[in-house]
Amino acid sequence: MARALIIVDVQNDFCEGGSLAVTGGAAVAGAISDYLDARHQHFDHVVATQDWHIEPGSHFSDDPDMVDSWPPHCRAGSKGAELHPDLDSEYVQAYFRKGQYAAAYSGFEGVLAPEDEVPVGERPSGASFAEPGDSDPEDAIGLDDWLQSHDVEELVVVGIATDYCVKATALDAVQAGYAVTVIGGLTAGIAEDLSSTYAELEENGVEIEEQ
Repeated sequence: MARALIIVDVQNDFCEGGSLAVTGGAAVAGAISDYLDARHQHFDHVVATQDWHIEPGSHFSDDPDMVDSWPPHCRAGSKGAELHPDLDSEYVQAYFRKGQYAAAYSGFEGVLAPEDEVPVGERPSGASFAEPGDSDPEDAIGLDDWLQSHDVEELVVVGIATDYCVKATALDAVQAGYAVTVIGGLTAGIAEDLSSTYAELEENGVEIEEQ
């Protein structure tokens, strides 16, 4: 049985100074790096997800309700979509990009980034932003496909934001049949009180650890 760590959306726009900053985001980036330095040998695989918006429709709004619509953030190829500099990507094997053309909270909606593309906003010289129809979604490798192909059965989920993308990723992981743990101390949430989020996760079979 293989064990994997999923690092959810630790990107510049979700950390202090970003367009949709979550309090404590930068601290979580550094804490995940410290955790990996000390515990990477306990994981067979480490992957990361990224919001990677091209034209996400009503997910972006000039007058967001901060529930279903949000200020523009993590535009594909932008500085805001880059991994936060305090997150050490040394151990990350694969990146899964989500939300290109619609809202996507769960990492299980993401598709594997091409190996020849750097996992941040910068692109090789001459590369262009993706356009609708550039890739065949039937050929895309999703997170679940990748995990199954690597015989993963147990997942640990960390990242941003606890009450949105971390929660959605963890719940989808349970539905997909994985044993799932969320490390609360390695997440940052939007709500000040995350007790209802943790209760929902536990009710659905997610184990909560504080680290």
